[in-house]
Amino acid sequence: MKKFKLFALATLALVGFSGAANAETMLLASDDFVGVSFWLISMGMLAATAFFFMERGSVAAVWRTSLTVAGLITGIAFVHYMYMRGVWVQTGDSPTAYRYIDWLITIPLQMVEFYLILAAVRKIPSGIFWRLLIGSLVMLIGGYLGEAGHLNSMLGFIIFMAGWIYVLYEIFSGEAGKAAAKSGNKSLSTAFSALRMIVTLGWAIYPLGYIFGNLTGGVDAQSLNVIYNFADFINKIAFCLIIWAAAVGSGGRK
Repeated sequence: MKKFKLFALATLALVGFSGAANAETMLLASDDFVGVSFWLISMGMLAATAFFFMERGSVAAVWRTSLTVAGLITGIAFVHYMYMRGVWVQTGDSPTAYRYIDWLITIPLQMVEFYLILAAVRKIPSGIFWRLLIGSLVMLIGGYLGEAGHLNSMLGFIIFMAGWIYVLYEIFSGEAGKAAAKSGNKSLSTAFSALRMIVTLGWAIYPLGYIFGNLTGGVDAQSLNVIYNFADFINKIAFCLIIWAAAVGSGGRK
């Protein structure tokens, strides 16, 4: 376990070093609020990743996969945010397609977390895993095709909303929601409810961004980038911290 921690930290250090070297050739202006927001979120994702991998060995074995996935979510986001920051500094732009590359990996992993935390306390059918995974992919693929111009923008938005609504149904009233209600585990129930609120309220920023950035206008690219940055901070880091808290509260520390 110590070797695993050292490996994780060494990997993060190398990634951080490459980002720092990259920063030397792409200077971030102190008055560039959008660029600064990219930088702050990158560092938050890096710190969260190190924390989750280090904590993995401190929780009961049934929760370790959940913490591993949490570390992957924030770690992948860290790499993408470092890249998007570099693109922003160089070009003054951050195409939405770059965000979808991140979202297409991290958001399905977040949906998988609902299955993993349920599986940590009781036996549940694998259908929950697949429905949440497919629902999130439908949402993201529809959104990407609409925003990238491969589909009519309104049709892409409708597909996006259909996938999101299906995910919400599954975690509130579907099999996943029912399994959480019957779990008999207080830590899990509290965490599951908090995660549902993030997927409901925190994720609402994404369809709103689609509407104002793609359908009706009214929000400039700089403001939209800042909003997305801080939304991801909550929707990823806070999401994964809730899972960590459930792991500690349910299984206790070793």
